[in-house]
Parts: sequence; structure tokens; C-alpha cells
Amino acid sequence: MTEDSPGYSPYSDTEVQFDFGMALNWLRLGRKLTRKGWNGKGMFVYLVAGSQFEVNRPPLLGIYPEGTSISYRPHLDMKYADGTCGVWLASQSDMLEEDWMLVE
Repeated sequence: MTEDSPGYSPYSDTEVQFDFGMALNWLRLGRKLTRKGWNGKGMFVYLVAGSQFEVNRPPLLGIYPEGTSISYRPHLDMKYADGTCGVWLASQSDMLEEDWMLVE
């Protein structure tokens, strides 16, 4: 069964669930995580490591001079149900739930 198969789910009801503290530990180890309570198919969060790069293209060229060194801080991103990705901020509900699971 593939991601495109009808009824596909990368999650299992028998998988171990854990709290946000444990979720952060898994994220630091490079794993993808989801919450059982999220209704969007295929949604998960992952840690984007910090990095450093030099400005060489828009839109940053309109803000910084070319060649400026930028430090990009680590942060969490989410893959949304529609397939797009973006920065994710945990809500208080997300942080207090104990239904976090690994995504294989």
C-alpha cells in the first residue's frame, strides 16, 4: 500500500503514544511526529536544523546587501494535509496532549 492508495494511513492505532516532552526528544533525533488528535491526513511535524547562508537572491536581496551572512535558527515545520509545508508553532493543547506518535 502506498501513500496514494485509498485508505492509506502511515499511522497505527497500536503505536505507542507519548507526551510533548518525549516528542521533542524524538524531533531532536530527526524523526517525524504526528498527533492522533489531528484530523488532517498525512500531517506531521519535523525539526529543521539551523543553518547559515549568504544572501544571493530575492526576496532577501531587497532586505539585505548581497553576500550578507544570515544565521537561520532551528525551528519546527509541519507538512500539512494539502502537501504544503510551513513553520509550525505548538499550541497549548498540542503541548499538553499525550497522543504524540512517530511517523514511519
